[in-house]
Amino acid sequence: MNSHYDYIAIGSGIAGLHASLLAKEYGSVLLLTKESIEECNTLYAQGGIAAAIGPEDSPELHFKDTLEAGVGICNIEAAALLTSDGPNAIRELIKLGMVFDTVHGSIALGQEAAHRVPRILHAGGDATGAHIETTLSNLSKKSKIQIQEHSLVTKILINEHGRADGVEVFDKTTNQTNIFHGKHIILASGGAGQLFKYTTNPKVATGEGVALAFIAGAAVMDMEFYQFHPTALHLNGAPHFLISEAVRGEGGILRDPKGIPFMKNYHELADLAPRDVVARAVSTEMHKYNSENVYLDTTHLASKKIVTRFPNIYKTCLEYGIDITKDLIPVTSAAHYMIGGVLINTRGETSIPGLYACGEVTCSGLHGANRLASNSLLETVVFGRRLIQATIEDKWQGPEISNFRTIPNRKSLKNSEDTPTLEKLQAIMWNNVGISRNYIGLIEAAVKINELEQHERLRDIQKNKTLQHTYLLGRLMAESALIRTESRGAHYRTDFPATSSDWNNHIVLKADS
Repeated sequence: MNSHYDYIAIGSGIAGLHASLLAKEYGSVLLLTKESIEECNTLYAQGGIAAAIGPEDSPELHFKDTLEAGVGICNIEAAALLTSDGPNAIRELIKLGMVFDTVHGSIALGQEAAHRVPRILHAGGDATGAHIETTLSNLSKKSKIQIQEHSLVTKILINEHGRADGVEVFDKTTNQTNIFHGKHIILASGGAGQLFKYTTNPKVATGEGVALAFIAGAAVMDMEFYQFHPTALHLNGAPHFLISEAVRGEGGILRDPKGIPFMKNYHELADLAPRDVVARAVSTEMHKYNSENVYLDTTHLASKKIVTRFPNIYKTCLEYGIDITKDLIPVTSAAHYMIGGVLINTRGETSIPGLYACGEVTCSGLHGANRLASNSLLETVVFGRRLIQATIEDKWQGPEISNFRTIPNRKSLKNSEDTPTLEKLQAIMWNNVGISRNYIGLIEAAVKINELEQHERLRDIQKNKTLQHTYLLGRLMAESALIRTESRGAHYRTDFPATSSDWNNHIVLKADS
């Protein structure tokens, strides 16, 4: 296999696949993925992709909804680019072979929370992500892209000029470490839901891409903002399967354990309130009744509509004995989307020359404090194209960083006697860095995670690189949440419950040099 490429892409979700398909027109491409090419967060995306293509819609309305959801700290430029270029991105996906659901010959548009008009395109009812993933992965396999599966990137290589020019890769099929060099390194490794005890994300979503970039010297931003989805299936023995927000968009109603609708008590938009509001309301109702879940009710909707619009959700729930046309769905909130990530500009450039990033691993400030539903898939297409255009121009600009903070190690007096495991980290994060936070819990999390990071099991052992990076990412989230002494969007502190104008800014972190 060649060891030098024009482009090296890390990750096989929509971000990595789309960028690779564009890049292959301008040079050789190596696509690295730590599992099979199909295993990624994109595969599990149900709701769809947002774009202003409806007769009652406009990019301006989409822009306003994005800013409102972001609670005052969205990157205005990024939001304007996303929403104005949304229709073009849809045309691009269709040109690549994507087929969206239609009604009477026109693309069907669904409604989701905090969107003032229906603008969610979907495919296969509730299988949009799977359709996009299949379309793009099939194209990639037929192209000249060199695909290497089961390959875990363990280090981003920086040359003597401070430029990213390669990656260190652990081949899980041969247990060998290889080095690949590239002119342009594209980080598209996805999210980090596996940091939490309850998540809608697959097991591959461990977020090590952010840790890799941080260790290499890149700035990261907004790590305190993690979005929790309010409706994940909650049954003993069942995974926390996502129950799409589109279910509430079609008329689904959240009910407390006594069967009483409760969202009107929390927001004027009731069940279609912003995602962070609904997630906290679900958590509050569960605590009020000392219950492990609340319920989502679709029994009042037409059975045919439910089965046709949500075939995957219907089938999955039925496998666990729940007929959603007749039965209430037990749901709880679960970690869903990483809003923070590697700091980029609107060209996909990080703070390290030669290192680009796209998708959930990034943070341009586009989503502000709370991502508007179904903007994430659109983001990868719009900014993936801008990223490749930047590589063609090859005039590095990088993101502006007015100030940043370095994160200290909070060393304990003695090495931890606990053995670090992913399960221990998940419990710490869920209990202390979850939907509601406070100083005592966050400092406890930061200290405990750092203590476990010092354990010899995590030190320089190749097979534990993912766990090592996951612990670092957890600490970055806890430390960022400690710094932001207010509540805003997806970051809620019970000791600072109000939103403060003093915090109309972003927290940027870098490693100690």
